[in-house]
Amino acid sequence: MLRPWKLEFEIDKKLNKAVYLQIADTIIGDIRSGRLKPGDTLPGSRNLATMLKINRNTVVEAYQVLINEEWVISKERKGIFVSDQLPVLHENRVERLSDTLSNPGSIQGTMIHFDDGHPDSKIAPVTELARAYRQIFGIKAKWQMMGYGDEHGDLEFRKMISQMLNHQRGMQINEDEISITRGSQMAMFLTAQSLLTSEDCVIVEDPGYQPAWQAFEYAGAQLLPVSVDEEGINVQAIEKLLSHHKNIKAIYITPHRQYPTMVTLSLSRRLKLIELANQHNITIIEDDYDNEFHFGYRPILPISSFPELNHYVYVGTLSKVVAPALRIGYLATKNQDLLQKIGNLRKMIDVHGDVIMEQAVLQLIKEGAVKKHIRKATTHYKHKRDFVYSLLNKHMKAVAHFTLPEGGLAFWIVPKTTLNWDKAASLLLEKNIKIIHPKQYSRNPVNGFRLSYGSVSEEQLEQSIPVIAEVLKQLF
Repeated sequence: MLRPWKLEFEIDKKLNKAVYLQIADTIIGDIRSGRLKPGDTLPGSRNLATMLKINRNTVVEAYQVLINEEWVISKERKGIFVSDQLPVLHENRVERLSDTLSNPGSIQGTMIHFDDGHPDSKIAPVTELARAYRQIFGIKAKWQMMGYGDEHGDLEFRKMISQMLNHQRGMQINEDEISITRGSQMAMFLTAQSLLTSEDCVIVEDPGYQPAWQAFEYAGAQLLPVSVDEEGINVQAIEKLLSHHKNIKAIYITPHRQYPTMVTLSLSRRLKLIELANQHNITIIEDDYDNEFHFGYRPILPISSFPELNHYVYVGTLSKVVAPALRIGYLATKNQDLLQKIGNLRKMIDVHGDVIMEQAVLQLIKEGAVKKHIRKATTHYKHKRDFVYSLLNKHMKAVAHFTLPEGGLAFWIVPKTTLNWDKAASLLLEKNIKIIHPKQYSRNPVNGFRLSYGSVSEEQLEQSIPVIAEVLKQLF
């Protein structure tokens, strides 16, 4: 097969932009300019890697970005081809971007909303999920699923979740130790109501996830906030609290990527936390809200996977994995008394979950569609993360501290001086940019904000980050 096109550029490893993004953007430029036309064939990944003298995996990543963004298509056993239908470009995109960069504060049109870390709904496998749902409903609904099911969820689905937790997250759990819920917040609420009383205290990360705090307080528990640094929650402070409070029942943590700061709890602190929890007969409530999207070699295993830990409740979700609107969460615990209380409460407020949807997701897992989607989504979000990091280095390095997260869908941005966040949020709203106010992370002042990029387009990121940097400068 003839491959007449030749990539004419050199890799610049001094640039902040990742090499695979340099390749992808160069190819996009050639498609836009007409050098590459619809139907043209690109070099194979091995050949291009040899031409550029780089690792083949880097080229594979670049091609995956182009496939995700629909600039090219992959035809099995034939190669990579420029798409016949190219992505639709917004009118005057270049002009608007140029205006924004030269005059930060000129964003026009709809509000750019930096949410809580939602995934990109455009890449969700909605078609596959709808097909599976219709198929399951048509085959089984009339004779098998119209009655009430198990309050803990479909048995086969729980078996699949247990296999996933054991194989991918190092846990030792079975289907009888899992309860399926309508999202992770329901799992948190059921746990709080079944575990806590008005005489109990719960240690929480500060800053942290306030919807979980509200669930604990609704059960009557008192919150004991503990600060977070670059190694995660301050375990020495926890030890001091345990020496003064005899009614601490649980510790709530997000150790994989702490919410909202994105830091990972260090191994030494994990081990100390397990020791303290066992010593004081405390339950660790572990919220692993975005385990799947990890860009390094492998994610850190949950604290709940440590066999030494006596009491835990592990909470996870499939909402970010399959589709944002899909409300399927789960909790896992070896405490059968607690699980029975959770089941009894679940029957009172929601007799059982969406069995047909659970079966549909189970079918997608068995078919490999979920695994394929996670691979695609991980590449997509890694590309976006690197893109945001390059923008932050260009526009915000002088005014704020930030680090490159190993996973997740957000950056934690800390200005180099303490800001008036009421004023900052107000100024940004005037410029059609909405961020989550730092007061949503704590009841104490917090000088930082969460820049979530999952559901924000690259165009919006290019427009908004220079404006955010300019607003921060104004308030110094």
